[in-house]
Amino acid sequence: MPPLYAISVFVRIVEAKSLTEAAKRLGISPAAASKNLSRLEEKLRVRLVNRTTRKLSLTDDGAVFFERCRHILAEFEDAETMLTHRQTAPRGRLRVQMPVGFGHSVMVPLLVQFAELYNELTINVEFSNRVVDLAEEGVDVVVWNGERRDSSLVAKRLCDIHYVTVASPKYLERFGEPRTPEDLRHHKCLGYYVPHINRCREWNFVCDGQPLTQEISGGLNMNNGAALLDAAIRGVGIARVAMFLAADAVRTGQLRVVLRDFISPGPTVWAGYLARPHLSPRIRTFVDFLTAAVPAQVSTGLTLASKAKAFTLERLTDKD
Repeated sequence: MPPLYAISVFVRIVEAKSLTEAAKRLGISPAAASKNLSRLEEKLRVRLVNRTTRKLSLTDDGAVFFERCRHILAEFEDAETMLTHRQTAPRGRLRVQMPVGFGHSVMVPLLVQFAELYNELTINVEFSNRVVDLAEEGVDVVVWNGERRDSSLVAKRLCDIHYVTVASPKYLERFGEPRTPEDLRHHKCLGYYVPHINRCREWNFVCDGQPLTQEISGGLNMNNGAALLDAAIRGVGIARVAMFLAADAVRTGQLRVVLRDFISPGPTVWAGYLARPHLSPRIRTFVDFLTAAVPAQVSTGLTLASKAKAFTLERLTDKD
């Protein structure tokens, strides 16, 4: 029977679709990965992988062998995790992917806390808005906002995002404050531009318990929330951004919240990982940490006030 390590190298090569990438994940050289694969094929007396200068592809025998090997490895890792699941600090490497805006504004302070608590962990974080394949890319935990993803992921709800409409005191002094969403037609609005459809996102509100959509078209539109926030602070126009982005600027008086009575619920933020019978302690500890810490981080300090009237947003951050 082939050694377990050779099987592990073979599976990682197929999952990564690259000898170089698989070697990087395994912490070995590409030459060592290639040699392990060749020895496995020699032992089995069958070619498992077709190699070209551009890509790797499984042979028919390789595809059958891969499915069995992946199952064997998963069972072994589950058994190993179950036996070694002791009351010690998580250790090893943890790979995480999360959205850019939410990651920078909300998650970085929490990541620092977590790293200080568990200094035997190496945490590799990718900030991007792409959709990742956890199994193929070797990602342990993914954070996203929106709908729940496919059933292969265990999804834990972290919080809800809410959007606020904001403008600078300078802008409001010059152009006045909108009282209803319809008033926005007479204002300079900063739209979130979506390049692939060549238009701006609509702004969603709630009026008398009913959803209300307002189309926005302004002279300056950008596809970055932080950039829109900065433009609003400079008095260019009215922006609609996530409240976690606006909190500091409102707290310091650089921005004021308008249309307070029309705030609508936003998307849910989730943390997810691949479903497994026995979860790695490092993944379990990290996700448990996020489910406890993120709601508090989002709600802390989000009592947004103007000189004339205070408006508390903390009730909007309840997980339920």
